[in-house]
Amino acid sequence: MSDTKTSPKPADAAEPDAERLSSAPEENDSVPAGMGVLGWLRWFWRQLTSMRVALLLLFLLSLAAIPGSLVPQNTNAFKVAEWKNTHKGVAPLFEKLQLFDVYSSVWFSAIYILLFVSLAGCILPRTWQFVGVLRAQPPAAPRNLTRMPVYAAWHTGAAPEAVNAAAHRLLKKRGFRAAAGSGSVAAEKGYLREVGNLLFHFALFALLAGFAWASLFSGSGTKIVLEGQGYSNTTTQLDDFTGSAFYGVDDLDAFGFKLDGFTAEYQTQGPAAGTAKEFVANVRYWDGADSGKQKNARIEVNHPLEVGGSKVFLTAHGFAPVVTVRNAKNEVVYRGPTPFLPRDSNVTSPGVIKVNDYGTDAQGNKTQLAFKGFFLPTAASDFTGTGPISVFPAAADPRLVLNVYAGDLRTDSGLPQNVYELDDKAMTQLKVNDAPATAILKVGEGWELPDGYGTLTFDGYQQWANFTVSHRPGNAVALLGAVAAILGLIGSLFVQRRRIWVRATAGADGRTLVEIAGLGRSESARTAEELAEIAVDLQDDAPAAEEPPAAEEPPAAEEPPATEEPPATEEPPATEEPPGSESPEDDAPAAADSPAAAVPTAPETKE
Repeated sequence: MSDTKTSPKPADAAEPDAERLSSAPEENDSVPAGMGVLGWLRWFWRQLTSMRVALLLLFLLSLAAIPGSLVPQNTNAFKVAEWKNTHKGVAPLFEKLQLFDVYSSVWFSAIYILLFVSLAGCILPRTWQFVGVLRAQPPAAPRNLTRMPVYAAWHTGAAPEAVNAAAHRLLKKRGFRAAAGSGSVAAEKGYLREVGNLLFHFALFALLAGFAWASLFSGSGTKIVLEGQGYSNTTTQLDDFTGSAFYGVDDLDAFGFKLDGFTAEYQTQGPAAGTAKEFVANVRYWDGADSGKQKNARIEVNHPLEVGGSKVFLTAHGFAPVVTVRNAKNEVVYRGPTPFLPRDSNVTSPGVIKVNDYGTDAQGNKTQLAFKGFFLPTAASDFTGTGPISVFPAAADPRLVLNVYAGDLRTDSGLPQNVYELDDKAMTQLKVNDAPATAILKVGEGWELPDGYGTLTFDGYQQWANFTVSHRPGNAVALLGAVAAILGLIGSLFVQRRRIWVRATAGADGRTLVEIAGLGRSESARTAEELAEIAVDLQDDAPAAEEPPAAEEPPAAEEPPATEEPPATEEPPATEEPPGSESPEDDAPAAADSPAAAVPTAPETKE
């Protein structure tokens, strides 16, 4: 007999081991009744450590991170202050909700910790369950293999023991974990599916651990360095610094560097004109406190300099106009470069030049000056309707556009102040003919200030580069976790867990009946295809036996020649059947017993 079939219906309920291929612990959603506090705690633990709740917490964590990207965080105090001044109505509410410290808030930490506990509660029992599956033998063949989703059978002249031994060797050769039983062989394959599943969840745990490590032991700061100037990794040198619970100003790595030059190249033609081609900062750095041993290095975008446990990233660049300010007595009261910060891709750079030591005005009162305006690397030919703008990021035609203020800069008030912004509450803008005094200067040009405040000369410009010094020890762990999560997801999606059983038994007619059946964790045509390949390979050792030929039909009797119709009184003689003759339909073999149907190369799907 030969038969091959596939069916979406799994094995019967009498074979639970054959039906269950997952090592995931069974979940019980029923609420305990009458078990008291201990019962409720056990029920809560089961809910918390279920995969459903772990995925829900992961989703909540992603939602909770959204305010951290939309609302400025206290790591940048100036942006937070600006946001509060713009949204004074909701600022107190945001303070109470800790939206300016999202990643260290109580509610974000609670979701984070619950997700840790949930993942640990999911992974550990599931891993132990899977270890038990690996240590156990593949489940024995069910009593009725015909109820398996994929099934094939044929008769052979080989001995049952030889067929089972050949099946065991064949399944081993094909990578199955096979075990020979009494009269049958059980094999299982596809453990990488559950390995990938566990690896994915372990990777999520490692990813969260890496983020936690980084948030507890990391710190970063920024520094604008002019060409020709240097930097030492101390808090007094940094423009701003953000630490963590276990990383402060005393934990900074000892190193420094000097910016020898900065190179910026841009596309000059085509639709991509103005797009950056290359940003390179050429530096000489030293590791440790000894600055005598210096090494040359290039810092580029996405190619940081690694010194000790810190990385130095190139994050921005711009220009610093160099000006000379003289007072009414023609004394130099200010000279040097002042960094202006770019606000667009063409490096239109607003900025403030503060002259704290100007001296006294014409009336003898102590005063200070401030120049507020723009540095334009390639100035537009006309500012009408647009204001001062640059049309190209490189310094092809630089201009310095300034207004002047006199008064008190309030730098001695004790309040923190942004060096790149002007506090004009105690300042007066100087005017000419009731209009703000404005100058548009080329390199080398001067400006005579109104009301006898002296002169300003635009001497030239320097380039600066902004560096971010970062110490994040958990990045490597988070990266490995992300890579492992992708690999685990690939394994859990594309590897199929399946089982194969082969049973060879002796029949009453002296032939051996070979049965082969397969069961996959999910319905797939690959199971039927693989079982067909195994059946074909197994026929080298257990060839299908030829069925006995069917009984030949007796030749049809010839009709007598046509004669005259006999008289009605005479009856024709009765034709007797030959002794022992039977109907041909009674002895015909079934179609499934034919040798052509013995090899299941194209299984039939039964709905």
